[in-house]
Amino acid sequence: MTNSTAAELIARSNRLGADARNTNYAGGNTSAKGSETDPVTGEPVELLWVKGSGGDLGTLTEGGLAVLRLDRLRALVDVYPGLEREDEMVAAFDYTLHGKGGAAPSIDTAMHALVDAAHVDHLHPDSGIAFATAADGEALTAKAFGGKVVWVPWRRPGFQLGLDIAEIKAANPHAIGCILGGHGITAWGDSSAEAEANSLWIIETAAAYIAEHGRSEPFGPALEGYAPLAQAERLAKAAALAPAIRGLVSTDKAQVGHFTDADVVLDFLASAEHPRLAALGTSCPDHFLRTKVKPLVLDLPGDASIEDSIARLEELHEAYRVDYQGYYDRNATADSPAMRGADPAIVLIPGVGMFSYGANKQTARVAGEFYINAINVMRGAEAISTYAPIDEAEKFRIEYWALEEAKLQRMPKPKPLATRVALVTGAASGIGKAIATRLAAEGACVVIADLDAAKAQAAAAELGNSDVAIGIQANVTNEAQVQAAIDATVLAFGGLDLVVNNAGLSLSKSLLETTVADWDLQHNVMAKGSFLVSRAAARVLIDQKLGGDIIYISSKNSVFAGPNNIAYSATKADQAHQVRLLAAELGEYGVKVNGINPDGVVRGSGIFAGGWGAKRAAVYGVPEEELGAYYAQRTLLKREVLPENVANAVFVLCTSDLSHTTGLHIPVDAGVAAAFLR
Repeated sequence: MTNSTAAELIARSNRLGADARNTNYAGGNTSAKGSETDPVTGEPVELLWVKGSGGDLGTLTEGGLAVLRLDRLRALVDVYPGLEREDEMVAAFDYTLHGKGGAAPSIDTAMHALVDAAHVDHLHPDSGIAFATAADGEALTAKAFGGKVVWVPWRRPGFQLGLDIAEIKAANPHAIGCILGGHGITAWGDSSAEAEANSLWIIETAAAYIAEHGRSEPFGPALEGYAPLAQAERLAKAAALAPAIRGLVSTDKAQVGHFTDADVVLDFLASAEHPRLAALGTSCPDHFLRTKVKPLVLDLPGDASIEDSIARLEELHEAYRVDYQGYYDRNATADSPAMRGADPAIVLIPGVGMFSYGANKQTARVAGEFYINAINVMRGAEAISTYAPIDEAEKFRIEYWALEEAKLQRMPKPKPLATRVALVTGAASGIGKAIATRLAAEGACVVIADLDAAKAQAAAAELGNSDVAIGIQANVTNEAQVQAAIDATVLAFGGLDLVVNNAGLSLSKSLLETTVADWDLQHNVMAKGSFLVSRAAARVLIDQKLGGDIIYISSKNSVFAGPNNIAYSATKADQAHQVRLLAAELGEYGVKVNGINPDGVVRGSGIFAGGWGAKRAAVYGVPEEELGAYYAQRTLLKREVLPENVANAVFVLCTSDLSHTTGLHIPVDAGVAAAFLR
């Protein structure tokens, strides 16, 4: 059973973390001190429960708490080797753990252990960081809070900062918390409720002071030509720019993207001071660890053409990389970790919005959320003073901190399709759904496109949240809907790497029974639909300059002549040849085009359930429920083919193991000699 003190801490943390005004995702930490029975001695032992490294307050559970013995933590003061060796203290925390210890202790553990208060909150509220990054933040803190909140000059998080705050609290018995210069706030209380109330009072008082005393235009007057475009226009421009931007920011390593046109971003970019402020970069360590020290900002008005915007972005990106290399070279020491890449994580487009990037969708989205936090911080600081973030050298010490590098090295190895964005058509059921499921399981971000929007969204929800998959409506026979699906994909995940042309249907009829409408329907969905999807996707793949995969789900019938399916087999042959034609045309861009020829996929198949199964069963003279078994018996391997078997082949085609394979058709039919490729 959870200790009552720990349970109270979790509840407080969840409340604080649920409000973005209090702290950013995975930012800040909370703690509580209390007693528990030592399982060895049976005697009470004083413990500290504190949010562990990498956790999020809003979703904190018992497993996310580090549990440490207070007596041993406080004893570390006697062996503290000094500021130059304070990083060693993080490893020392392991020797103070109670029982199995729970989560890994964070660098801020000392702050919570050494401050003489039963409950401590360290948070990153926008209003608090505005004071922390104001040029005269110390004077403003005294003016806005009186003696209730004390200023603590910037110091990198660590053991010494914990000692500093403990000393300041002892010297200011009436204080309820402090503003940490360049960083955030810390508050405390004798009870959990008191600590929470004190945290909220600091945050709300800071916000009220800014609202009452701040300038009306902290970002300066409107910048002519930089006003937001109309929504439809800016989304269209964002979709057009997304592939080129993703290609640029993936120069060192592939990135997934996120786009937002939130008012806070558009207002910032429409104001005269945004170039100066953006160049100063972010300040709170949690911010710039996610966003890099500063963003790349397009210095063209919103109505600049796509061509001019891309050309200028290419120039700015080259300059950004040179500048970042200089930043690294100026600050690196002999024992600094190697540079992790010189591409920006945040790209700001006036009139349009913000693109943010990371190793996965969640990281990209959170980076964008953090930059919105940074904009709010800059607004507050500029309203009451001048924004003055910590200096470059201190930012570098955080970004290339050995402890941060160790945390990165502990992260699990990426899955095979990590950073890849896939669009699968006809994916709400059957083969398409199995393909989408496999791709998501292997780390890809997946867009499920289907005629039925509700089913597409339900299928996506089965795979996870919108950081993993989204469902959209798309009729592949409609050129506008196909383009809308591509645009939705690049706006959701930043780009596109893998397209699976799976949408299809079949009508089992003889030549004389097949109508022109039957013929046109099947050719429109599969031949024309595949062409439209591939053409729209190819534009993105070419603009990204990252290569990619286009995969066609064709059929054994593309090479095998069977009875009573003239329209279906002919259109599958069309798809099969599209594979060859596109492989020949797109190879120069590094795009691989391959196909899969399934046969007899009865279970879970939308085509078979829609009447095709009954017709084929009648042709072969077997009960419909035995059709799968019938197909299996006519194969060389005597195995029934399932949707998952087709999904396996898709996965193999888009892995690095087949990086040199294009123009190939893989049979997934359990062995049908008459369909052997020649």
